[in-house]
Amino acid sequence: MPTVARVVLDSPLPQLDRLFDYRVPAELEDDCVPGVRVKVPLRTGARMSDAYVVELVTEGSYPGELSAIETLVSPVPVLAPEIWTLARAVADRAAGVASDVLRLAVPTRQVRAEKAWLARDTSWSPAEVSPPPVTGYAEGVLEALVADHGRAAVSAVPHPVALGEGDDVLWVPGWAATIAQAAAHAVAAEQSAVVAVPDFRDVTDLERALLALLPAERVVRFDAKQTNGQRAKALLQARTHAVVAIGNRTAVYAPATELGLIAMWDDGDASFTEPRAPYVHTRDVALVRAAQSGAALLFVSHARSTDVQRLVELHWLQEVTPYRAKTPKVIPTIQQTGAEGYAAQARIPSSAWRAAREASQHGAVLVQVASPGFGTGLVCAECGERAHCRICGGPLGSPHRGATPQCRFCGALAVGFRCPTCGNGTVKPVGQGAQRTADELGRAFPGTRIVVADGSRPLDEVPARPSVVVATRGAEPSVPGGYACVLLLDGERMLAREGLRVQEDVLRFWTNAAAKGAPGAATYLVGIGGKLATAMALWRLDGPAHDELADRRELHFPPAVRVATLTGTDEAVTAAVEALEGATAGPVLGPVPVEDDALPGTVRAIVRFPYAHGAEVAATLKAEVIRRSSTRRVLPGGNRRRAAPALRVRLDDAEPFSEV
Repeated sequence: MPTVARVVLDSPLPQLDRLFDYRVPAELEDDCVPGVRVKVPLRTGARMSDAYVVELVTEGSYPGELSAIETLVSPVPVLAPEIWTLARAVADRAAGVASDVLRLAVPTRQVRAEKAWLARDTSWSPAEVSPPPVTGYAEGVLEALVADHGRAAVSAVPHPVALGEGDDVLWVPGWAATIAQAAAHAVAAEQSAVVAVPDFRDVTDLERALLALLPAERVVRFDAKQTNGQRAKALLQARTHAVVAIGNRTAVYAPATELGLIAMWDDGDASFTEPRAPYVHTRDVALVRAAQSGAALLFVSHARSTDVQRLVELHWLQEVTPYRAKTPKVIPTIQQTGAEGYAAQARIPSSAWRAAREASQHGAVLVQVASPGFGTGLVCAECGERAHCRICGGPLGSPHRGATPQCRFCGALAVGFRCPTCGNGTVKPVGQGAQRTADELGRAFPGTRIVVADGSRPLDEVPARPSVVVATRGAEPSVPGGYACVLLLDGERMLAREGLRVQEDVLRFWTNAAAKGAPGAATYLVGIGGKLATAMALWRLDGPAHDELADRRELHFPPAVRVATLTGTDEAVTAAVEALEGATAGPVLGPVPVEDDALPGTVRAIVRFPYAHGAEVAATLKAEVIRRSSTRRVLPGGNRRRAAPALRVRLDDAEPFSEV
């Protein structure tokens, strides 16, 4: 009978990132199973540490006497074997610590949820599922991919889709219908599906589509809006029978003993970048899990990310496009003839204006803008100097006409503002945010309902009746049946930002908004020409991704290569770079000084390396981190203490290439 438990400690220290052997006391042998929470003693200072039992063996690797497990916290196995395997692989890929990944995957203990799970009726089984065909694509293509556990980059159906018939019809985005139908085929085979989406609006749309096809007990949510109790209940429910687990970043860690499908919607969205160590992108977690489980893998989007484009060009992902789908009618206004003078420079050209006016008589019109608030900024009314916050130096803005100026960074109110240049106390707005655009449209469209949707006023859906909806990018609500007309404004401002992924981000914003239009509805792309406008007009959205990836290959920028960002003291960063000699793909960028209040004299270097060298680079950098973290230094007076980490490592870091 196994008497030794191998456990992983719940500790962020890299030198403790391995399995430890502990003796299982006789009184715990019946309940100590893989996946349960335990408390174990540490030799340092007789401390206790939380841990998970990973496996049980009859004999440990340590030749001496083993310490015993102190306490069994709960008999409920919350760490599924496949999630431990995933966490270990993800941490190794990112030169991170497995316990950091487990904190994302396993919620804190919830006694009530565990008691309910132990008291459940084990004889109960959910109803069988009869899956509908996946509509919008060639017959049987996506069904075969799910059944054969294939991998594909799927171009989404670019308009809302109706599920059901008659009075029970439900309108959902085309991508949500596709994923829901594919997931229903996995559940029908008694296999689970895991679906990750970037936004809470997307979770709502997907949940509505799934509940139209599956019974409620087959759908569970994993997202940040849930309480810990709800997440714990969902985690245990996912281990009992085949379900569709949906949510944001952490949904990809949902347990599933028989996993049939992993799907991601709009993988290029910045929300999928994990802000906590080890900073692994949800797309990379999905790729690792698909390789481990053999599940089908679908990346669904309108405008493909360069990361997925790379996998397509390597023939690792199959391309799937809608079959005879009606694409949006995109009209780039800059390519229209006949407009001259001020009419050609208007924020809303006359052709788009007329189309919006006509469409607003019988349906909803969507107007996408770049920024929230009344104006994009404030300037002195006398000298034109940009108005800044006296506390933090950030730009001042105004949420609506006549409001007190407020800092966009710290939120402080600029009461009694005086221009430091001329002493004038009045300001005026520059640029046009969502609220100012709504005010102007309200005067131009008298009697028409004007709706504003942005981060401070989120809306999931508006009714299909005459109205004008002004929304910031990514905050566009849905309309049953789709919008009658779509205007895409401020394109030049969106493209004017600096960053590696600006073009693909803006293309995602435009295509996702255009796809909210009804089939055949006109979409006006204002002020943008060139290749992006042509790609939108023809709805051939793989071209920009292909061109962008080709440019990245020439420059040795991600995703053509992988990158590692090394931050720390000059000596530590230099030593880590030297340890990687021979594994890099090009010249190291840096080291360059960076501001760090906690560690003065900090420098940063960016190392680029081929994907084939990923395991070698990650292992080498993690060894350097462990060596630095374990080093003690002698302080004046002969005292010895552990030094602050002199080296921080982040693989696939997007921050150095993001907006500046």
